[in-house]
Amino acid sequence: MHILVTNDDGPPGPASPYVHSLVRALQKAGHTVSVCLPDTQRSWIGKAHMIGQTVKPVYYRPPATYDTLDDSTPQGTTHRYPSHGRDAVEEWVLVDGTPASCAQIGLHHVFRERGPIDLVVSGPNFGRNSTALFALSSGTLGAALEAAVCRRRAIALSWAHFKDRQSPKDPAIIEAATRHSVRVIEALAAQWPTDESVDLYTVNVALLPGLEGRRTIFTPMLQNYWGDGGTCFTEVEGSVGDEDEEEERIRGSEGAHTTNGAEPNGDDDEKNKGLVHRHFKWKPRFEDVYRSVEEAPPGNDGWAVNEGHTSVTPMKANFWQAASHLHGKELNLGNQSSVEEKPPSSLVTRKSTLVLRPRHHFHALIAYEDPYVHPLIVTALEALFPPESFTILSKTPNTAKDEAIPLAKLLPNPTANVLQITPYENIDWDFVAAHPETCLVNSYMLRKALIRKHYLASTVEQWIAKRPQSVLKDHVKRSEAFEVDYAEFLDDALVEAFDLRASLERNEALLDTTDEGDSEGKDAAKGVEWWILKPGMSDRGQGIRLFCTMAQLQGIFDGWEAERPDSEDEDNGEDGGDYITTSQLRHFVAQPYIDPPLLLPGDDRKFHIRTYVACVGSLDVYVYKPMLALFAGKNYVPPKYSYSQEQEGSISSPSNAGDIDLEAHLTNTCLQRSVAENTVQPFWDLPLSSPLPSNTTNKDAKEHIFAQICDITGEVFEAAARAMQMHFRPLPNAFELFGLDFLVDASGHVYLLEVNAFPDFRQTGDELKGLVAGLWREVLGRAVGRFFGGGKERELEQLVHVRKVDLGW
Repeated sequence: MHILVTNDDGPPGPASPYVHSLVRALQKAGHTVSVCLPDTQRSWIGKAHMIGQTVKPVYYRPPATYDTLDDSTPQGTTHRYPSHGRDAVEEWVLVDGTPASCAQIGLHHVFRERGPIDLVVSGPNFGRNSTALFALSSGTLGAALEAAVCRRRAIALSWAHFKDRQSPKDPAIIEAATRHSVRVIEALAAQWPTDESVDLYTVNVALLPGLEGRRTIFTPMLQNYWGDGGTCFTEVEGSVGDEDEEEERIRGSEGAHTTNGAEPNGDDDEKNKGLVHRHFKWKPRFEDVYRSVEEAPPGNDGWAVNEGHTSVTPMKANFWQAASHLHGKELNLGNQSSVEEKPPSSLVTRKSTLVLRPRHHFHALIAYEDPYVHPLIVTALEALFPPESFTILSKTPNTAKDEAIPLAKLLPNPTANVLQITPYENIDWDFVAAHPETCLVNSYMLRKALIRKHYLASTVEQWIAKRPQSVLKDHVKRSEAFEVDYAEFLDDALVEAFDLRASLERNEALLDTTDEGDSEGKDAAKGVEWWILKPGMSDRGQGIRLFCTMAQLQGIFDGWEAERPDSEDEDNGEDGGDYITTSQLRHFVAQPYIDPPLLLPGDDRKFHIRTYVACVGSLDVYVYKPMLALFAGKNYVPPKYSYSQEQEGSISSPSNAGDIDLEAHLTNTCLQRSVAENTVQPFWDLPLSSPLPSNTTNKDAKEHIFAQICDITGEVFEAAARAMQMHFRPLPNAFELFGLDFLVDASGHVYLLEVNAFPDFRQTGDELKGLVAGLWREVLGRAVGRFFGGGKERELEQLVHVRKVDLGW
């Protein structure tokens, strides 16, 4: 490599004892080294340039060796003009400017005949530059930053002193630090990220015995501040003293963690006479820095140096911390290959194991707020993507439960790739819309067309009206949607529910024909059509009822009205009541009850099938083949018979329909008060094998059911996407998991019951947690891998692609 070396300490001398040894070590390693330094010490000047200054160079011819223990005698010579034979005489350029000016002049002016410069190394600084308080003022970092903004790779190298434990000018410690620093420089150069995630590194080497055997760690930079009243100046009278002497005093204080407190001069009498003339001598309170390191948690650059390790902090040329995914990892100082096409033999050659941020790196905000699911999501990401390919973000602690998490405040820059998996209420939709190419979110913004029961009914109705051959016509029960604010208005609400009213009237006529206790009455009851009532916006099975007459339906609403709280403040649904909350007591759907359902051999419990469906982008629909069978808590009895000890076997009528035990009919595990064993079972383990009556292809019973589920699922999502775009709008930068519930009747015919967003995975239980874990692995592998790229190639073993809907966006 062609390496430009600069610093803020000037040419070899008492203030700059390390630069000579570093240059010689880099040359010995086979690198071409050009040197441009300030002609005198220029510490604490940052990335400054002198406005209007004409920078004048002189030419320094260094000695072959440099004795740090005898720095009172000048070593090397300085010349006003360069030599004629530049290749025969080694010359360094010294300029009367700042470290940043040295970087500019070295890069663009004085070494052009040597070819392009591959790397700029600024240092080694005489003292540490760890933590923000040092780094923000460091001329060493200033030169590296200047090189970085000139689009050159740069490394700022600083050597931290522990004067009470080790002489900073001991030749042995300098030799060890030099060897170690060259290894670090070569390792970083050989493994520099290609995705522009890093502009420069700041490296701090602890000058302690055995430093080569200690760890080299990627760390963040500690953000610290001057303490209260921590002025960097003290008031003095007379001369401000010698700056070089002051610099030596500061460096001497490193490691001992001592400093002289400010001693303002003057007396109270003078202060009362108005403005007093003072000089102000630069004297920072370095105990603020050391205290900040001691009080901060471990892991930062200041901590690493105090522990005797070497800290490596990736940076962008804007003081943002870069490559945070490397923090805490150890830099491999093994043999590295050079960035040159043919590395010189002096460079080490062992393959590095340093982990770097890949081109497809993304940040991940995982805050699912469900202790059952959250670790499964994180584990899935870790299984799919290498650790260096994503960085986990922490949710801001001051974000309310139902507020959007401000992604812009969590990301290092607003254009960074980010995956957000959170509850719907925490999604920053403005950010999602503004960053369609870089932000992937785990939900669609609009999906009421599917997840609200009355919207779903409308979606299906509109779809089959134009497509009477659609599979939905025979696999979704017809629905009557209506709105009721108060029970007394129920009759008015059903004015347009023609099918429902007609059915209820027929039922009442059948039940009134004969005495329900005789055989004719039982035969008449067999012809009664039962209905199931579902609140349109409820979940977890709340508010579901069975009825067959208008009187029963009115009784249901009258009962809710009586249980309804007197005020909205009481309407929290947490008192164990079975009333429907105010927000849900409006939209309702009534559907014909599916009877008889499919029952398993030797098991008389009703069950429904929970199917997980993944939608990716706009729009691919996948069905997760491992499905669940959720069983009722009690054996099934048709709704036409009540299920109580006193009335077992009697016909349900308007007077005794309330005795129907819903636990025999509802399979939602949230509602069961008497849960038996095996309430949740894997669908593919069910004892179903022989063909079902509706199976015209003679398939295995479970395969026949699954084929119907795939057809229904693909159709209903396409129906929502095409017919209800106002209420279901898939986004290219989103994916979502839905839970679909299906019921199979005794003939093997499958019906879609409902679609649920953010399904309750906990009902799967701990024994079947692996099923949910596999679901997240496959969904994230498909959705995240497709959007950001990268990750491990994985076949979709269980996600079955059932529909691709091209919506033209």
